[in-house]
Amino acid sequence: MSSTQDSAAETAAVPRIVLVPGLGLDGRSSARLRRRSGGTVAILPGMGLRRSVGTLPQLADELRADLGSGPVVLVGHSQSCQVVVAVAEQDPRVVGLLLLGPTTDPRMRRLTVLAARWVRTALREPWWQLPLVLAQWLHTGPAAMIVLWRRVSGDRTDERLRRVAVPVVVVRGARDALCPHDWAVHLAGCAPRGRLVELPGAAHMTPQTHPAAVAELIAGLVRCQASS
Repeated sequence: MSSTQDSAAETAAVPRIVLVPGLGLDGRSSARLRRRSGGTVAILPGMGLRRSVGTLPQLADELRADLGSGPVVLVGHSQSCQVVVAVAEQDPRVVGLLLLGPTTDPRMRRLTVLAARWVRTALREPWWQLPLVLAQWLHTGPAAMIVLWRRVSGDRTDERLRRVAVPVVVVRGARDALCPHDWAVHLAGCAPRGRLVELPGAAHMTPQTHPAAVAELIAGLVRCQASS
């Protein structure tokens, strides 16, 4: 094989990075992270798109259609973690998963519990995020957000993770009440190659508030694939 072919093969083997925003968020939530990681963003209904929200399998199919060819590292945030795990469970193109603050804890399916946890977490976030988050929620629209929550919140991400063979990094902000410590530990333990990383001082919006730390974790997954 020529040096040119070697270089092309090496380039083709480097995973692409695809980030999926959380509930109601859009590409603005990961802009700082993408500048550091070189990733792209996939916008889905209820997660940046103001249009009809399908079932979890339908959302997973939409994400698959955006992946292109070759290996990919998927980065989910908050509720989009359910979608990226559903894709990784079956799609061989996925070679690594980064789950940022996965909000799939069954204890939070009651709206009163969820609302109380959301308020606790919001009070721990930097104040400068509020206009940015509100602008994204208004762009996506409350109707799509509500439908997304109702349709996918009951899916058992922990059970799906037991069938995901690629490296999985669960990332939790140490001040995040929406992703409790014991739930994050449980998720990391369910994945055969899972591990937990907690970010001191962070709450739930880690792509916006701690982009450098998250970008380094993404780079670690890419290096893991490149060396395998």
